[in-house]
Amino acid sequence: MAIRLLAALVALGLLHLLPQLARWHVDGLQRRWAAALRDLHGAVRIGVIVGVPAVLCLLLAALLHHAFLGDLALLALDVLVLLFCFGPRVFEADLEAILAATDRPGRESAAQQLADGGKRVAWTAHALGEAIAYAALRRRFGALLWFFVLGPAGALAYRLVQTLGRDESLPLDGASRDAARHAANALDWVPAQLLVFTLAVVGHWDAVIASWTRWRQQAGAGHWYRDEPGFLADAACADIDVEIEAGDGYVEERSDPLLELVRMRSAFLRALVAWMSVVALVVMGSWLA
Repeated sequence: MAIRLLAALVALGLLHLLPQLARWHVDGLQRRWAAALRDLHGAVRIGVIVGVPAVLCLLLAALLHHAFLGDLALLALDVLVLLFCFGPRVFEADLEAILAATDRPGRESAAQQLADGGKRVAWTAHALGEAIAYAALRRRFGALLWFFVLGPAGALAYRLVQTLGRDESLPLDGASRDAARHAANALDWVPAQLLVFTLAVVGHWDAVIASWTRWRQQAGAGHWYRDEPGFLADAACADIDVEIEAGDGYVEERSDPLLELVRMRSAFLRALVAWMSVVALVVMGSWLA
């Protein structure tokens, strides 16, 4: 776990200094691999598309563990996988691009980079907040959770499943696309739940938990894999609304997308620090045990 923590810190630091490192272009390879398996359908096809690279990554990690300078080699593999899984664009850099735009058309155009699979982000506070929440989940927290739990193979599988489930342009049949979408939603569910709890701890507990409770009461059967984790976006927006109200915000401020962005960026940064702190405590606890 200590190596994984160090790898996560190194990857985050590298992306802060060189955001272009997240722009690994493997779309062509993934499309060719998906097209080569056109004879398979449904969950079997998705399992093979994702499983083969994940198993290869697992085998490579096992080989490096027994190689010369094994820990250093494992660290390098972990960093490379995380740089890929934190992409295809750096979450924080996309937020900065929106803030750096000088007019509304430029901001709206920059906001589209937050969306998955070509979806459009409307220039409203809630729509932008929802896009930020999903981007934070899929480009940071989801990859980190499965990396800490299952190692680089887990993070790689998460990234591949998210791409298959969200990118409508990939050459998949209907059954395979449905299976990929269900798998993507299922893999999002656990990190989204933990992220909501984290936002409640580092933000406004009552508002976040109340929003999450309302969603739970309205959720239907199978929501954890049939639907995207909308409760995360609702909880994050509720947290920001309380901050604005606490600062005597006017109605115009509550509907200002830029204010939503700035405050939500701060909230997710606090959540990231909280997650890394918990992992650091686990590592120190294992050393003292």
